[in-house]
Amino acid sequence: MKKVVLTLAALLTVAALAVGCGGEKKPAADTKKSAGKKITLKIGATPVPHSEILNFIKPVLAKDNIDLEVIEFNDYVKPNMALNDKELDANFFQHKPYLDKFISERKMKLVPLVAVHIEPMGIYSKKLKDIKNIPNGAKVAIPNDPTNGGRALNILAKAGLLTMKDGVGINGTAADIKDNPKGLKITEIEAALLPRSLDDVDLSVINSNFAMQANLNPTKDALFVEPKDSPYANIVVVRAGDEKKEAMEKLKKAITSPEVKKFIEEKYKGAIVPAF
Repeated sequence: MKKVVLTLAALLTVAALAVGCGGEKKPAADTKKSAGKKITLKIGATPVPHSEILNFIKPVLAKDNIDLEVIEFNDYVKPNMALNDKELDANFFQHKPYLDKFISERKMKLVPLVAVHIEPMGIYSKKLKDIKNIPNGAKVAIPNDPTNGGRALNILAKAGLLTMKDGVGINGTAADIKDNPKGLKITEIEAALLPRSLDDVDLSVINSNFAMQANLNPTKDALFVEPKDSPYANIVVVRAGDEKKEAMEKLKKAITSPEVKKFIEEKYKGAIVPAF
């Protein structure tokens, strides 16, 4: 009987040691797991080219344990609203003049992370082959958001179709047209709908991202293209204070890499120009 008791005691001691060893290993496994924890970055973007560029860098960020989730939008208001409301971690669809005006009007704390590319705006037509042949009283569609509308009017001015009042810059509206010798009839339309307007107007001034979605290439199909010295570089935008986060630094590095520059140049063939 005594031997049985001793045997049981010995077995209990071994079991206790085994449990103790298992307890020591568990925290080490947890630490290893947390060190390799993935971070999800939700980025809002318009489909072309923004979403395409983001999807191109997905594998690069995945190597840094960053899961890039691209959420597509087809307007210029919701992506900033969603970012401000913390439904997104960043967005990629706009240029700085648009961002500056948006945040000044809505009192949002959003900031640029990095400039990625320039999308030259173009003047398109299904009815005309040469911008010099535009008839008197022609119907012209431009974006209805303030900065892109002013930008479109400046392009029409550079194309020699009208002149704007001095000093209005990107904030110019149809009311700021100084001379309109052709009597152009300006209509403001939501930017995403401008390609569809081509059946109803003589000319439409379209942002490259929406033009490309409609299979229009600015370098081939536009009657006139915005000069390459355009200040309207498209930027990745984040909430103020987030730009120094490690994940954002990795996003910035990935989206301005030589590989992305080559991707933009080869895929878009001059319709989109790298800004870095």
